[in-house]
Amino acid sequence: MVSELQKAAQIAVKDCLGIKTGEQVVIIADEPSRKIAKVLWEEAKNLGAEAIYVEIIQRSNHGEEPPKAVAELMKAADVFIAPTSKSLSHTRARREANQAGTRGATLPGITEEIMKRTLTADYQKIKKRSIEYAEKLTRGKEVRIVTEAGTDITMSIDGREAHPDTGIYTEAGVFGNLPAGEAYIAPVEGTAEGVIVVDGAMAGIGVLDEPIKMKVEKGYVTEITGGKGAKKLEELLAKYGKDARNIAELGIGTNDQAIITGNVLEDEKVMGTVHIAIGDNKSFGGKIEVDSHLDGIINKPDLYIDGEKIMEKGKLL
Repeated sequence: MVSELQKAAQIAVKDCLGIKTGEQVVIIADEPSRKIAKVLWEEAKNLGAEAIYVEIIQRSNHGEEPPKAVAELMKAADVFIAPTSKSLSHTRARREANQAGTRGATLPGITEEIMKRTLTADYQKIKKRSIEYAEKLTRGKEVRIVTEAGTDITMSIDGREAHPDTGIYTEAGVFGNLPAGEAYIAPVEGTAEGVIVVDGAMAGIGVLDEPIKMKVEKGYVTEITGGKGAKKLEELLAKYGKDARNIAELGIGTNDQAIITGNVLEDEKVMGTVHIAIGDNKSFGGKIEVDSHLDGIINKPDLYIDGEKIMEKGKLL
């Protein structure tokens, strides 16, 4: 009897990553992700892959580099899968592995519930939706986001290319998250101005009891207010300096199966939300490289690209 978790893992290795017999596949785990990583390893092995399981010590923050030996292993493999509790998405190791032709997926902080719920979504529909919104962002020059909770921010995306996170990673060197479902772009550094009110969830903190308000000037967060969450965010950013406060990413969620749970991996994919990340954006067309990348989820936004409303109170138009 195949469990729901096994079924989700089968979709990940077969449909999403297209793993074939004889391919070298490295699964990177840490202690909290052991069970899920083992199931992914089993399913890759069942497809006839040369499956390698490696466990690293849990990193202290999203975007912190894995050990050098693991980075080399990622580069040498055909495929990497990283269901680690802290994200390896925005690391040099991940970028260099993709540049070397390794394809892969990160599943930072994934839980069994998230895996069962979101990996069984219709990825062809998610792919179509994600590509469509990525194209709109790529064509755009300026974005404005407004919410009833108090967000009002503008940023330039002129000359930047947006990326669709489709969930289908079968070509050499491609990369994305699982579960997938977003269109995202790196705004031009130094151009974001206004106020962000994160009222959904915040990476490194979880679902928020009280919104976090960030004042943004010349592309950087200059002030953070709002209860315990705001205090914790200040602590998370403290050791990384100014670059960790860079407005790094604007993303639009496109996965209709995803819900806000406090796990950023799923939260940022929720259809009807946008997310703004601060910190590193070197991985997807930006210029800032720092060991931190934290996403804030914004509920029910109005989103304008060059004055045209493409989302109203969270509804994609």
